[in-house]
Amino acid sequence: MADTGRRLLIAWWSNTGGTERLVQAAADGARDAVRDDPDPPRVLEVRCDRLAPAAVRAADALLFATPECLGSMAGPMKAFFDRCYYPALDALEGRPYAVMVCAGSDGRSTVRQIERIANGWRLRPAAEPLRVITGAQTAEAILAPKAVPDADLERAATLGATLAAGLSLGLW
Repeated sequence: MADTGRRLLIAWWSNTGGTERLVQAAADGARDAVRDDPDPPRVLEVRCDRLAPAAVRAADALLFATPECLGSMAGPMKAFFDRCYYPALDALEGRPYAVMVCAGSDGRSTVRQIERIANGWRLRPAAEPLRVITGAQTAEAILAPKAVPDADLERAATLGATLAAGLSLGLW
């Protein structure tokens, strides 16, 4: 199987496991969607603290996944954007992206933050943001490992499949 060079990059961070479960579901859904493609795009899920600007520039589609922490994206995800924003600024125009946020009660401000960054990179949204609400509202619940309902994992798998299928079909 030759490597077409097409890449779906899932840049993620997880504090208590919820976002990580969503990322795994999205990656599995992406791989399943292109299983029959003789030359499928590569699906790379990489923790954001391990990503360099070159990996972002090499991506043909991007999926950003983070928990919401105090109404904002997680610190390591913010550091990732700070580190990669300017080095990738003129290399990403028109590429598709999507967002997944695992939040206790809302997640909208984190989605808006990522959308503003994506707009600066001139990315184009490929799907509606996926917000998964855990309902965690006490310190104990917020810090506890997260279980993600099957329905939300399926939504993440569908999002991953959409991005990978779009690459496979040459939509982007």
